[in-house]
Amino acid sequence: MLDKLAKIADRFEELTALLSQPEVISDSKRFQSLSKEQAKMSSVVEVFQVLSLKQQELDDNISMSKDPEEDPEMREMAKEEVLSLKNEVSQLQDEAKFLLMPKDPDDEKNTILEIRAGTGGDEAALFVADLYRMYLKFAEQNKWRVEVMSSNPTGIGGFKEIVISIEGKKVYSRLKFEAGTHRVQRVPQTETQGRVHTSAVTVAVLPEAEDVDVEINANDLRIDTYRSQGAGGQHVNTTDSAIRITHNPTGIVVTCQEERSQLKNKNKAMKLLKAKLYEAQLAAVVSEEAEMRKSMVGSGDRSERIRTYNYPQGRMTDHRIGLTLYKLDELMSNGDLNDIVDALVSSHQAELLEKQDRM
Repeated sequence: MLDKLAKIADRFEELTALLSQPEVISDSKRFQSLSKEQAKMSSVVEVFQVLSLKQQELDDNISMSKDPEEDPEMREMAKEEVLSLKNEVSQLQDEAKFLLMPKDPDDEKNTILEIRAGTGGDEAALFVADLYRMYLKFAEQNKWRVEVMSSNPTGIGGFKEIVISIEGKKVYSRLKFEAGTHRVQRVPQTETQGRVHTSAVTVAVLPEAEDVDVEINANDLRIDTYRSQGAGGQHVNTTDSAIRITHNPTGIVVTCQEERSQLKNKNKAMKLLKAKLYEAQLAAVVSEEAEMRKSMVGSGDRSERIRTYNYPQGRMTDHRIGLTLYKLDELMSNGDLNDIVDALVSSHQAELLEKQDRM
């Protein structure tokens, strides 16, 4: 690990020298690229510098504690310092391991969240609305900005699907583990005999693509306009402002009808298309995730689930980490998902550290 840290420190010094050169300063793109690379290294280099100093202090004190020619009192003091310094070095090594973990390049990105009804009919559609409100509250807590990209409401207050854009600090890093099938167990309002029904909803979490991530050829697009429809077939407005974009090479289709302006709907639809194309690119690059979207959301079947929301018992269980919380009402009404999200992030980091230790 120290060799790896030393190489990073060498590269940091190399970048510092490059960033002071006139030809680099005059090239804004190169200067920006090198500055970003250096900024990512700064915390690692700081830890390495402190670790190097503490390791040298530890080595010196170990030598002093074993030196027969050293004053006995000084040897005793050195032994005490050794215990303290070993603890400090160990903590710094753990911190360095954490900083060296591979970073998800999408963690800082804004996010597009798709929530769709799976099995369960009207009850699944109602739970789509419940999850939407839960994520809305979670976004409010984090001071994130939420915008509805597209929705397909039902006549009873639910959604067949709703797609939202969430912008803010570290959105994707906090929401990416929400992807998958969410199962709900409760008594539907229409159930006269009080029986508990099980329904399923799928959630997809897409990092918002930047222009540098995805190139779209305008000739590959088919753009159709149509009249916006509300729940039950009602017209939202009387102009053809709704937009449907088809990406011919991949067959990906996106729609947006939330705005009265055709241009605004087109911009939203393009943002969603870029995110889907970016996701497809990631899946193609990473072979083991070639079925990325399928594995992310599953089929929407009741048997596939990452999390269960059991209303009669008032519990939420995340099956990936075996975490159960008995405060379902609070979680759904306040959107306080921090306990679950923190546990999922910690579990993921532990897996990465374990893999790193085996390397």
